[in-house]
Amino acid sequence: MKKSLLLGFLMVLALIIFLSACSESDEAAGEGGSDSDNAEVGDQVTLRMTWWGSQSRHDQTQEIIKKFEEENPDINIEAEFTGFDGYFEKMAAQAAGNNLPDIMQQNFGEYLNQYADKGLLADLSEYVESGEIDVEGVSDTVMESGVKDGKLLGIPTGTNALAAFYNTDMLEEAGADIPDESWTWEDYLAIAEQVHEQTGEYGTRLMEPKNLFEYYLREKGEKLFNEDGTDLGYENDQLLEDYFTMNKKMVEAEIAPGYDTIQQIKGVEDELIVHGKAPFDFRWSNQATALTSAAGDRNLEMTLLPGSNNVEGMYLKPAMLWSVSENSEHKEEAVRFIDFFTNSIEVYKIGGSDRGVPIKEEIRNEMAADLSETDKKVFDYIELVTENSSPIDSNFPPESSEILAALEEVDELVMYGELTPEEGAKQFREKATSVLNR
Repeated sequence: MKKSLLLGFLMVLALIIFLSACSESDEAAGEGGSDSDNAEVGDQVTLRMTWWGSQSRHDQTQEIIKKFEEENPDINIEAEFTGFDGYFEKMAAQAAGNNLPDIMQQNFGEYLNQYADKGLLADLSEYVESGEIDVEGVSDTVMESGVKDGKLLGIPTGTNALAAFYNTDMLEEAGADIPDESWTWEDYLAIAEQVHEQTGEYGTRLMEPKNLFEYYLREKGEKLFNEDGTDLGYENDQLLEDYFTMNKKMVEAEIAPGYDTIQQIKGVEDELIVHGKAPFDFRWSNQATALTSAAGDRNLEMTLLPGSNNVEGMYLKPAMLWSVSENSEHKEEAVRFIDFFTNSIEVYKIGGSDRGVPIKEEIRNEMAADLSETDKKVFDYIELVTENSSPIDSNFPPESSEILAALEEVDELVMYGELTPEEGAKQFREKATSVLNR
């Protein structure tokens, strides 16, 4: 009897809630206007969009989104953003839950290939062919950076390149040479040592291995992966041993910081170069704006990375790519944002070169007369790299993100002294081979 009474009570309660909801719905319709007004509100499409970056990029992108929504009132964009650390871990969790955002900032190489291998990204070829994404005049080389297995999986946001940023004030204070595009690794080490001895500060930032070991290999005429992505592209482990040894010696001499210091850096605003604590920092050219802004009145310049054959090592890269989830229910609307980003001068007036130098020549030409001092440096630098570089390597296997994570782990063990450079080079090959043969 108690159960029957409880069931009856719950049924009555459910009926009261239902009738109350209907009444509130009717009142809301009366207060909100006609049925047609409500239909227009209901027709607005909401897109989820995600990216990584510094605080300045977050602010710029929010402003770009606002401009887009003003021109496209039928679309609302929900922004999700983080720093680079943790970005792809978050994306992996969303992918596992079949909940990827409609528009995502994607990275060339290991991550694009990983997502392509799992069929998570929409092929944008039909939208380019129809003109819904206008890329007229964009070079084939730039567009090919978003292609994997014959599918166009990403539209480049801009052109980018690795750069050696340097603080001229610190170099001049130490009486050190100012580097140019012809400097060598020996020059780099000598200048870093001189700055440390003369100023008591670090002579350089510790190099991160994921991008810089690949450059180191290319400069030596080798590749990180072989042509079909089934194995490492270099056979002699002495190359990685030499790379580890160079960095380890600088850490031991306190010319470069160890990982204890590096791990305290949470963003561009914390970097040693912006605080006058190290004269060198090797990173992507599109980060010039964030670095310069954080550095205040410190004079930062950039040149090619060191090496006797840096033309072979240097390459142009898409700063990042805009991709659309294969499972998005609003691909047409997502494509409209990508076309807006690619073809609107307003986008680049807001963001400058933060996502790379614009891929469209007409945008670059329109911006040329009104560039900030930093953006002019970036545009000039990309022109320098264009004339002094070799084609990018795109043979990253789907497992490459795991392999590069292993490289970071081994690099850390070597810098902490838990492995010798020789042991580290051997262990990395074993880890990489194990992953690729799995």
